[in-house]
Amino acid sequence: MSVTENYGSFRFAPDEVHPSARSLPKRCIDVVGSLIGLLVLAIALLPIATAIKLDSPRAIFYKQKRCGLRGHCFTLYKFRTMVKNADHLKDLVPNEAQGAIFKNSCDPRVTWVGKFLRRTSLDELPQFWNVLRGEMSLVGTRPPTPSEVVQYSERHFLRLKVKPGLTGVWQANGRSIIKDFEQIVDMDLEYQRLWSLGYDLWLIWKTIFALLFQVGAY
Repeated sequence: MSVTENYGSFRFAPDEVHPSARSLPKRCIDVVGSLIGLLVLAIALLPIATAIKLDSPRAIFYKQKRCGLRGHCFTLYKFRTMVKNADHLKDLVPNEAQGAIFKNSCDPRVTWVGKFLRRTSLDELPQFWNVLRGEMSLVGTRPPTPSEVVQYSERHFLRLKVKPGLTGVWQANGRSIIKDFEQIVDMDLEYQRLWSLGYDLWLIWKTIFALLFQVGAY
């Protein structure tokens, strides 16, 4: 299902896709990387699940519809980091970002364990399953929600010409510090212009560095 099917009056990315979305070597790297990531997930699953349950006795995993390549929707998986009915409470939390994204550095919906998982990005480990399924890539653009996509202009839809990624240019260069959506779009379009397998590997390395030293994390 695509965004156009959900919101018929809105346009999404052109029919053509970026060469990275058709690259077999990139897909091979995604498969190998996702298998390694799922191994890490298997090791970390029990302690993380236990911590989530002790902190907030609800579901361990969080599922949300996101928009991927050419606007096609898929179910994204994460470890749950928020309280029950967090999506319904979103309107009560001020948005500190500009444009078609939502960010709040002190979001009251985030649980105590959730803060740790987000700061370390451990909450995103289940997304390696999305990568293995081919819905995401290790490197690309962050997958937006349908409610964000309906706010897009024609320029913004160009983000959907690549597969969404676990990481990308803006995650590797500031993560939560960057709160201007137009700046994020600029970085995503720069990624498309500069893309190569070497550039992907460089961004993965920069992301690991950012995670280890918690650059721009909250």
